[in-house]
Amino acid sequence: MFMMFAMTSDSVGEIIKEVKVAFSVTNAQASLMHSLPMLGIALSGLFLGFLADKLGRKPTIIIGLALFGLACYSFLIANDFVLIVSLMSLSGVAVGIFKTGALALIGDISTSTKQHTATMNGAEAFFGVGAIIGPLIVAYLIHQGVAWQWLYVIAGGVCTLLIIGALLVKYPAYTRDTASGEKEVSIAQSLSLVKNPYALGFSVGAFLYVAAESAIYVWMPSYLVCDATTLKATYDCYTEGFSQTLAIYSVTAFFILRAAGRFVGIWMMSHFNWALVLMVFTGAIVLCFGLGLWGGKQLALFLFPLTGTFMSVIYPTFNSKGISCFPKHQHGSVAGVILFFTAAGAAAGPFIMGLVSDANGGDAKYGFMVATGFAAVLFVGLVYNYIKNPTKERLAEIEASEYAN
Repeated sequence: MFMMFAMTSDSVGEIIKEVKVAFSVTNAQASLMHSLPMLGIALSGLFLGFLADKLGRKPTIIIGLALFGLACYSFLIANDFVLIVSLMSLSGVAVGIFKTGALALIGDISTSTKQHTATMNGAEAFFGVGAIIGPLIVAYLIHQGVAWQWLYVIAGGVCTLLIIGALLVKYPAYTRDTASGEKEVSIAQSLSLVKNPYALGFSVGAFLYVAAESAIYVWMPSYLVCDATTLKATYDCYTEGFSQTLAIYSVTAFFILRAAGRFVGIWMMSHFNWALVLMVFTGAIVLCFGLGLWGGKQLALFLFPLTGTFMSVIYPTFNSKGISCFPKHQHGSVAGVILFFTAAGAAAGPFIMGLVSDANGGDAKYGFMVATGFAAVLFVGLVYNYIKNPTKERLAEIEASEYAN
C-alpha cells in the first residue's frame, strides 16, 4: 500500500513539468496538483481517522483502497486540468482512509515501542521504493510517447491486487474494551487528540519535516533547470558525464538514498537513541540546503539529493513515537491527527514555495529558501527534544501497559 501510494504522490514533480507545458499553468497553479491531494489526505486523516478504531483495521483499509482504485482508473478519461486535479484530490481522501488503517495495524502487530519504530521504518522503506519506481515509470511513458496518466492506471491495477489480498489475509484480532471507554470512538474524540501535547508535538514536527522534504521532489527538478525562462528542463550547463546524468535523475537519486536509509533505519532505531539521530540528521539537512543555495546549482546538484540519506528515518520515527504515546485502541485516531499535519505540510509547503518563487521571477531558488527555514525550525525543536526528552516517561508507561504481554 505504501509503495503504491508513493508511486503516484512522489511522481508529481515530473508530472508538473508536463502539465505546465500542456495546460500553460503557473507554478502556483501547477502546485495544486500536489497541494490539493495532500489537503484531501489531511482532512481525511483528521475526520475519518477514527474509522480504524471504530470499524476495525481491515474494513477501513479495504474502503480506502476501493476509493483509491476508483480514482486511479478514472484517469483513463482525464484530459482536463480541473478533472486531473479533482481526481488527484479524491485519491488523497482515499489515502487518508487506508493509511490510518495501516498505521494502526502496525501498532497491533508490534510487541514494543522500539519494534514499532523499526517496523514503521520498514513500511516507509517500501514507500521509498514506490517513490523510485513512480518517476521512472513516468519518464519511460513519456519517452515512449504514452500519456503520464497511465501511471495511475498501473497504480489502480496494484490497488486491485491489494484489495484481493486484504480480503484473503487474516488480520490480528481487534476488539474494543468497552470498560476503557473505547466505545466512544468518534470524530469528536479524534479531534480532541489535537490538544494532547504528545500528539500535537509530533504532528507539528511532521508538518515541518514534510514541508521541507517536499521541496526536493516537487521543486528540485525546476531548480536544477539551467534556463529558468523555459518550461522544458534542460541540463546542458552541467559538465557532461556523471554531473549531467545526476541532474537528469536527481529526484530518483534522492528517493534511492531515502529508501536505502529507511531499510538501514530498521536496524538503526533499534540500537541508537532516536532523539539524537533525529537531531543530528535534521542538522545535516539544514546544512545541505544552506550550502546548496550558497554554492549554487552546481553544488546543490550533489547536496540536495544527499538529503535523502538524512531525511530517511525522520518521518517514520515521528509517526511511530507519536502513535506509541497512546494506547492501541486510539492508534487509528492519533495516526489520523499526525497524518493531517503531515499532509497539511505537504500541501502548504510546496504551495508557499511556488508563490514565493513566482513573486521572484519564477526562480525556484527562493522557494528553497523557505524550505531551509522549515528545516531550521525543525532542528531547533529536535535540539529541545534531545535535551529535555519530554516523552521518556510517557513511552515507558505505554510500554508497560500495552506491550507487557
